Amino acid sequence: MRFLPTDEQRDFARSLRALFGAAPVPAAARAWGAGEHGPGRAVWARAAGTGLFALAADEAYDGLGPLAVEAALGFVEWGRSGMPGPAVETAAVAVLLSRLGDEALAKRFLPGLLAGEALATLTLPGGGPYAVDADAAAYRFHVSEAGGLSLTPAPAQALPSSDPARRLFRAALSGGEPLAAGPQVVEAARAAAQWARLLTAAQCLGVGEALLSRTVEYVKQRTQFGTPIGAFQAVKHRLADTLLALEFARPLLWAGALSLDPGEVAAAKLTAGEAAYAAAMTALRLHGAIGYTQELDLSVWLRKARPLRDAWGTPSRCRAVVLEARAPLRGGPR
Repeated sequence: MRFLPTDEQRDFARSLRALFGAAPVPAAARAWGAGEHGPGRAVWARAAGTGLFALAADEAYDGLGPLAVEAALGFVEWGRSGMPGPAVETAAVAVLLSRLGDEALAKRFLPGLLAGEALATLTLPGGGPYAVDADAAAYRFHVSEAGGLSLTPAPAQALPSSDPARRLFRAALSGGEPLAAGPQVVEAARAAAQWARLLTAAQCLGVGEALLSRTVEYVKQRTQFGTPIGAFQAVKHRLADTLLALEFARPLLWAGALSLDPGEVAAAKLTAGEAAYAAAMTALRLHGAIGYTQELDLSVWLRKARPLRDAWGTPSRCRAVVLEARAPLRGGPR
């Protein structure tokens, strides 16, 4: 078995990396955090034009998938670029609507979402209480504990967030528009949650890689005692540990994308999230005092690592899912 991306998949990832690299993403992220979505929406539309969100939708609804491996590759690049916006939630909504099997709902919402003309956010049972970037989203979907799917009204004021470009709102659950209900909603929501966890893991991996890359470049330039600090053994060890953690997460991400098994996806999210957070701590310590400044572009990625580590499955929750998945192999829970 060749457990590596194909040439076509690599070309897709490279095209996204070039697209994001040519765009003023850090400036767009800062504007997004201030409530100005225009610059980020412009880059979003170009990314959607590559088919990024269409990968999560079924071909029956003019999508390209579902192709989880390709989507994961794309979201690694999304995280690496530092792009703002509810990209994971928009892709998860595409999965939900595709799995729901309601042609009228799919035709109503999917064309705009896949083309990048509309953004969506999503709240699910067990997925966290916050609607991410609900002020920028044209559609705010909510699935209740009872299995009801609805559109929620526009939210109130944003809540404090450690990442200004990841704006949090409490979903307004009254006065919404009911869309569907029943067991099919529960099944579709379960699939959407797995995709959301997987793509968040991919985003974590990209964030960690960006932090490591920027830190490596910095330690080549910063000097102490007339020597670049990157030449010091302790710094090398720290960077090597960060790289190993990210490289360990990568095959787990591909395994989760290939199988979409809850245990595999949880393992990918756990390792990628922890590796991204460790990369943030390494970057902060090796940059020194300048690492704390918001003016430095590094802050765009530093602020993402902790929220993404906890989004769509905290480390403790992901460990529990992995243990549940392994229980039959150990002869049952102990």
